[in-house]
Amino acid sequence: MGAKVVLVLTAIAIVAAGATLVVLSLQAPAVAAYAPTPPAPRDVGSALVGPVLYTVDATRAQPWRYFAFRLGSVIENPGPPDWDLAFRRYEIIANGGREFVGRGGIADLGEVAFADVKAVPEGGYQPAEGGADPRNLAITRWYTYSYFSHLLSPKRRVWAVRTADGRYAKLELVSYYCPQARPGCVTFRYVYQGDGSRNVDGK
Repeated sequence: MGAKVVLVLTAIAIVAAGATLVVLSLQAPAVAAYAPTPPAPRDVGSALVGPVLYTVDATRAQPWRYFAFRLGSVIENPGPPDWDLAFRRYEIIANGGREFVGRGGIADLGEVAFADVKAVPEGGYQPAEGGADPRNLAITRWYTYSYFSHLLSPKRRVWAVRTADGRYAKLELVSYYCPQARPGCVTFRYVYQGDGSRNVDGK
């Protein structure tokens, strides 16, 4: 095969690869999208609650949005011990650590089916770290990011949550998108155990 033919075939291959990348970058894959759940706090007491699908409106870049499992809702302007998880865009923290008054933490249970988690562990919960810009290392990378579509996709993992008052829940991230694929609507599935035990076998 002549050198000119090899060069032509190489050029064709490069152009084809480039065209493929362009097409992939222009495609808009369908994403699961959810409207924010209206806040409706209601104390569930010692009940086992869930599975519940809930969407937090975390579309704004700066303020944290606070969620309490005991109330099953986002709450506005909570007191320091009154929230369990906080959301800011794709960031998630628990109410625990040196900068917070709660006993909360998060544990990564790995690639396991949500329904298969019948009980959460007693230990291994990571609190939030950092002062002005806190992080929960157990859940920091709960997503993958596509450089072609520029979309964020939840990993197929389950997390255990210890709440601010020492109760337990299991959590699965479902979506990061609002209707019209607008980012910042964090949707998650959870089961919360209000009696203080580690049983999260929701029906």
